[in-house]
Amino acid sequence: MSADKRKPVLVVGLGRFGSAVATTLERMGHEVLGVDVDGDFVREHKDALTQVVEADATEIDTLKQLGVADFDTAIVAIGTNVEASLLVVLALVDMGLNNVWAKANTDRHGRLLERTGAHHVVFPERKMGERVAHLVNERLLDFIAFDAEFAIARLKAPETVVGLPLMMSECRKKFDVTVVGVKRAGEDFIHAVPDTIIFPDDELVVSGRIRDIEKFAAI
Repeated sequence: MSADKRKPVLVVGLGRFGSAVATTLERMGHEVLGVDVDGDFVREHKDALTQVVEADATEIDTLKQLGVADFDTAIVAIGTNVEASLLVVLALVDMGLNNVWAKANTDRHGRLLERTGAHHVVFPERKMGERVAHLVNERLLDFIAFDAEFAIARLKAPETVVGLPLMMSECRKKFDVTVVGVKRAGEDFIHAVPDTIIFPDDELVVSGRIRDIEKFAAI
């Protein structure tokens, strides 16, 4: 999701996910219009966002009154009310917005959003669940998946590479992972180079296919 500071962003739904997206965009320098039918959510965010409105965003006339046609990007963060999320996406697409993101809770919900015209569908609960599952493995310290196959992870250096420069450990050849960086106790992360020697307590940042990272971390 690229942030263009010259253009405002609309966030519909100010629950946990929508609130996190909206406040982060605001912190990044974006102007954010938050919309929710729940007056409590609106009052909670009145000082945190550029503008917050209590309104039913499923009504296209309401969106027109809010000037939504002037927006380029919108995030529909309604997850529990499937009908409402679909109606909002449909209205935004009909109004000509060309960068509509929508939250989905299930595969079926996601397919419906795509068919309704959402340009990007995200599954925040699923992504968090996958991340937690990978972090349960005590060797993985952090994990970010970019699609179903590829990820970047931070992990404790496996014993098999300790004491060797990276070019000798041959991580890419033997394990199909690339060591991107190294974190040493009391020091900042450094970019990994072929002659970087791995110490016993080092943390590695690696990239590769998820299954290869899992195997590498389990060595």
